[in-house]
Amino acid sequence: MRALEEAALDPARLARGRVYAGEGHVDAVTVTPGLVLAYVHGSRPRPYRVQIRMRTLTDEDWERFLDAAAERPGHIAALLDKDMPQSLAECGVELLPGPGDLEPHCSCPDFGHPCKHAAALCYQTARLLDEDPFVLLLLRGRGERELLDALSRRNAALAARSAHAGQKGGQEPELPGVRARDALAPRQLPPLPQPLPPPAHPEQPPVYPASPGGPDPMALDQLATDAATRAHALLTTGRDPVAELTLWQDAVRLAATRPGSGLTATTRALYASLASAAGRTPADLARAVAAWRQGGLEGLAVLEETWDPPAGRFDRARPLLLAADFPAFRPWHNHLTHPRGHIQLRLGHDGLWYAYESEPGHDDWWPRGTPDLDPVGALTGLGTPDAP
Repeated sequence: MRALEEAALDPARLARGRVYAGEGHVDAVTVTPGLVLAYVHGSRPRPYRVQIRMRTLTDEDWERFLDAAAERPGHIAALLDKDMPQSLAECGVELLPGPGDLEPHCSCPDFGHPCKHAAALCYQTARLLDEDPFVLLLLRGRGERELLDALSRRNAALAARSAHAGQKGGQEPELPGVRARDALAPRQLPPLPQPLPPPAHPEQPPVYPASPGGPDPMALDQLATDAATRAHALLTTGRDPVAELTLWQDAVRLAATRPGSGLTATTRALYASLASAAGRTPADLARAVAAWRQGGLEGLAVLEETWDPPAGRFDRARPLLLAADFPAFRPWHNHLTHPRGHIQLRLGHDGLWYAYESEPGHDDWWPRGTPDLDPVGALTGLGTPDAP
């Protein structure tokens, strides 16, 4: 924080950034060697992409740090407790950044140094460093597992040298351990605890940062949300609701679960990708999505399959339509079509009637309305019987 504040040109931006960090505007923080990346929510709907770069340590710096950490057993214990001893932080290796070491960059139009979004990420990063010193060490170039392994090797080497020195002095080294027969003796393990109850609802996934050449964060979010929903259903019911779907049916399901009805640029890209994977066109997918939203898997089957229903409900539908002042519909397989060719009813295997509309004189049928057991009810809201 001192490195940020001493290099800042505008204290007002720092104050605003501190407020942003305190109010939770910093999202999806990712720490890699030499880089902190996050998304900061500002006044616009789309968050800004912010990054802070910092110089990584040289191999010589790391050797000095590891030697200082392995010198005292308390240093390793403190690190394992997520604490950075003052003596280790001041071992001659520049762990914390100084003025001018931080290089903030933000996708916002503010060219301040730093802007309030970059300042918010700096304050949030400082909080992360307070919670876990390995975040600072990763930022300087090496991760927790790598450092602990290196410290373990140094600690073992120091213990071996100490034991060797003790043997030379005529002392027998005392090594901790247990007898082999005690370690290998049969034991009665306690029973496993009962599994935790499943949550009431699947949780939302984190916000995925965008990277050049990487996958679309929105597509990742949709796939992660879908996977969480399927996993929750499998956990609570014992069955996967989409395990038996074909590739095409699953592509339609994924597209249909995307919120909204307009074809935005993002939706067009999603439709093009899913349709290409299934060997269909985006127009095929858009029509299939309308059918899925109308009646799920059965609605899609009504769109794509014709069948010959037995006598009964299908035959009784035409008198019901005539009684409601509709003209005589033309039957074909499980379809009943208005004589002017702009309204159609299709009977599904589930016994429901599905309404379709098309421009008169065109065989371009699209699902409309809500399925209904009553053929007249399925046509509610699709225009009057006298409509052309």
